[in-house]
Amino acid sequence: MEAFEKKLGYRFRDRALLERALTSPACRMDRPEAKDNQRLEFLGDAVFGLLAADAVFAAYPDEQEGPLTVRRTHLVSGAVLAEAAERVGLRDHLKRNKGAAELPPRAKPLSDAMEAVMGAVWLDGGLEAARLVFAQLALPVRDALDEWRTNPKGALQVKAQALRPPRKPVYSIDSITGPDHAPVVTVTVEVVGLGKATATATSKTAAEVAAAMALLEKVQ
Repeated sequence: MEAFEKKLGYRFRDRALLERALTSPACRMDRPEAKDNQRLEFLGDAVFGLLAADAVFAAYPDEQEGPLTVRRTHLVSGAVLAEAAERVGLRDHLKRNKGAAELPPRAKPLSDAMEAVMGAVWLDGGLEAARLVFAQLALPVRDALDEWRTNPKGALQVKAQALRPPRKPVYSIDSITGPDHAPVVTVTVEVVGLGKATATATSKTAAEVAAAMALLEKVQ
């Protein structure tokens, strides 16, 4: 655990906080009484959001709210946080249920645990400790964004806000078919002044992303 703290750039005063942050909900399959990391994940998500907003605000002094929102969303996305978790070796310390299969790259439990660890850092050392860890993680604050690919819903929102008067994308579910374990969801997104587009996927979220991408391609 000391090696993990070294990579993280922070030594915990209360090691129990770190232990809990690394306890995934899957552990409760073997130990129902175990306290998992979901509460810390909730807190860490907010801490990451604050620090990411501060970072992009400082890095892009000429950008307005829309583009900054896209950058912040990308910076704290599941994929980016999962990659950060891999860099600090979190995978090797994550507690899961017995017999669990190896997690694939960018798996959600990795990003969830990374948020939980940040929540634990906040509780253990406060804002300054959280800033140190945030800097140590070296998140891609200045990476050029392909906004269509990394966050099409955010990119569409930026385009909608740039209209006069500013607009918001409106997503609606057209249909949900198929069995519960394999649904087929069709979603339409509309922005007054830009048009509408429809897409189908296996979840509401994925269908919304696909619809946003389709509308971006249509208006380009």
